[in-house]
This record gives sequence, C-alpha cells and structure tokens, in this order.
Amino acid sequence: MKINSYRIGVGIILLNEKKKVFVAKRIDIKSEAWQMPQGGVIKNEKVEDAAYRELYEETGVKKARIVLKSKKWFQYNIPLTLKKKLWQGKYLGQKQKWFVMKFFGNEKRDIDLNVCKAEFSDWKWVNIKELEKLIIPFKKKMYKEIVEEFLEKIKNLS
Repeated sequence: MKINSYRIGVGIILLNEKKKVFVAKRIDIKSEAWQMPQGGVIKNEKVEDAAYRELYEETGVKKARIVLKSKKWFQYNIPLTLKKKLWQGKYLGQKQKWFVMKFFGNEKRDIDLNVCKAEFSDWKWVNIKELEKLIIPFKKKMYKEIVEEFLEKIKNLS
C-alpha cells in the first residue's frame, strides 16, 4: 500500500474561564504524553461539527462554543514506529483545522473521559505556554505553530 496522504482532522483548544487550556493524558503511551482533544473528520462532515463531536467523544464536554478557527491547516507526521498501528497504515500523519472553544460547563459534572471508548486517563488545565513541553515530541512543532497563531487572540478574548 502506498502511503502518501494525510488524515483530515480537527483539534480543539478548550479554554476555561481563566483562559487555561484543557489537556488530557493519553492511555496508550507509556511516557507522560498530554494533548488537546483532536480527531478525524468523517466523510462529508463539516469541520465545525467534527470539532464538537470529537470534543464530546474524548471529554464528554457538550457545554462549549467555538470562538476562533485557525486560518490555516496544521499537520504533523507520525513516527514510523506508529505508522502500522494507526489508521491501518494509510496515512503519513494528520492535517488539522484547529478551533478555540470556551467551556461554560461545570468541570465536575460536564467533563467525563469515559463517555465513549476512553483515550485518556487524566486531564488538567494548563497555561497555553506550557503546551509545547507537555506534548509528545512528534507533535511539538505543530503545537508551537498553533500557539503562535492563537496566543494573542486568546489574550484578547473577553
């Protein structure tokens, strides 16, 4: 099989009222690997709808709204060691549209990592500038670019 494309996906920067960012710890990686919610877009699904669906599937969160959308698509390559395990080896990595969403729920009642098949074992709120050091190495460059696009816009959100 020839691998030459990127899986189309979405990513979500979920902000609480203090503008802290939601990150969750992956179940399937032994190291301390945290990430923001993200996932694939289903054929004919709007990226905005995919963002809400993925947020719910991974975090249980329904009480959030989109406040910003990335101008560009971000992408990352997956390491060769993961290529066979992920997506039946069809893709080089993911190409993602990113969204900033404001969380307006109650974190004790409205965040549930076990709504669907759990991908995460834990979660926390962090400063946006901490993201790069928390993320798995092969996504660091992409996360840095995402933060560069959104940092000032997030600071100016009311």
